[in-house]
Amino acid sequence: MKAIIPVAGLGTRMLPATKAIPKELLPVYDRPIIQHVVEEAIAAGITEIILITRSGKEAIENHFDAHYELEHRLEKNGKVVVLKQVKNIIPSCVQVLSIRQEDALGLGHAILCARRLINKDEPFAVLLPDVLLLDPADVPLHSSFTAAVRKARHTGIGQIMVDQVAEQEVDKYGIVDINGSQLTAGDSAPIKRMVEKPKPADSPSNLAVLGRYILPPRVMTLLEDVAPGAGGEIQLTDALDRLLQEQPLEAFLSAAKVHDCGNKYGFVKANLAVAQRAGMDF
Repeated sequence: MKAIIPVAGLGTRMLPATKAIPKELLPVYDRPIIQHVVEEAIAAGITEIILITRSGKEAIENHFDAHYELEHRLEKNGKVVVLKQVKNIIPSCVQVLSIRQEDALGLGHAILCARRLINKDEPFAVLLPDVLLLDPADVPLHSSFTAAVRKARHTGIGQIMVDQVAEQEVDKYGIVDINGSQLTAGDSAPIKRMVEKPKPADSPSNLAVLGRYILPPRVMTLLEDVAPGAGGEIQLTDALDRLLQEQPLEAFLSAAKVHDCGNKYGFVKANLAVAQRAGMDF
């Protein structure tokens, strides 16, 4: 399975910090946001990462590439621990590719940019880099996404990871309708429909799509036929609505704490949470 990670955004919610630095390279504790997300994909057994990028974000690709001068200096100075961290950012069996998105035309368009690298019979994952999932301290890190990938492989049914949000905040998210089913963490249920930012009184549930998808290959074909919506953007949700008319999708309830690193408050909370999980006291 391959993973698509869209990183072409401008990071406007994090300005001025992201004026010259891609938001995906802002550090959460000891490593950039994007590295946390890539490690999450790798933990689930994914060995090919496709970055959907744009001009000005070459630093993201450089982060996952070798830096021979730095490695030489660290080795010469005997900084073995740091050298190991720099050289082993990703395992040798993992390949990171990048594709340019010429214009910001929505999440669906970003995914569509990778269509030539996804086989017609090949499921694929999508991970949004703004979102950091932090599993409970008593389970291995990245367990939730790994479990969702395992479920998709076992059942052959696409999994959309969701999180329970406060009822008064459902109008900030895409919400899934699972026909009144009750989920516990690690379980999934068939999705009846998806509703974008409903009013609290009209919301079919409090289960919000959190930015982790394991999707069947049919989605890529459907995206090619999706008409641009508001703002001329191609929306993934529109393709998923069409997919539900043909085959099932399931909502997978995550056990992880979800941190939105795309805004300043969520970014600071994520840093504190990751540091605490690493054993730091405050």
